Amino acid sequence: MAMEPKQKTLLQTIGVVVTMGALAWASVPFYDWFCRVTGFGGEPAVAEAGAEQILDKTIKVRFEGSLNRGMPWQFKPVQREVELRIGETGLIFYEAYNPTDKPIAGQASYNVVPYQAGGFFTKIDCFCFTEQVLQPGERVQMPVTFYVDPEIVTDRDAKYVKEITLSYTFYEIDLPDQAQAALTADQTSTIVN
Repeated sequence: MAMEPKQKTLLQTIGVVVTMGALAWASVPFYDWFCRVTGFGGEPAVAEAGAEQILDKTIKVRFEGSLNRGMPWQFKPVQREVELRIGETGLIFYEAYNPTDKPIAGQASYNVVPYQAGGFFTKIDCFCFTEQVLQPGERVQMPVTFYVDPEIVTDRDAKYVKEITLSYTFYEIDLPDQAQAALTADQTSTIVN
């Protein structure tokens, strides 16, 4: 039994809508994976250890820090720039301060500019891998351990990069359950006393 033209058109339309919905749903995780693997969009790579090779050629790395609107912390790099040999492991610190009278949780997003250097800027350890909770008046220095992959010198586009900028933006997130429970317990004991 053949379908009527209206039924066939309806089924094709539903098929297109379902396919487009599935593609839209999968696009965010796929794009995130693509950026991490290729360095596209300035997404740095992540490694367990430093580079196996250190070149005699150097590169300058600058550091920037900013806060998302409404984030009450103060946040800045302790050191504005370093010059390292390509492949050499670097260690720098960012400082965060919570000037409020309550605990604040934050998460940092990051980016590397120029974008073609993103896949060659490799983080070994970073405060941005986890959420951060600062207590009232707490000031912390948070480390970033990184290197610039020696393969940058042979990449068609990235081999001309002489300077890389690593930028972080902190934004406020909900307190983790553990911190929220401690805050609630403190508030309860204050009311009782």
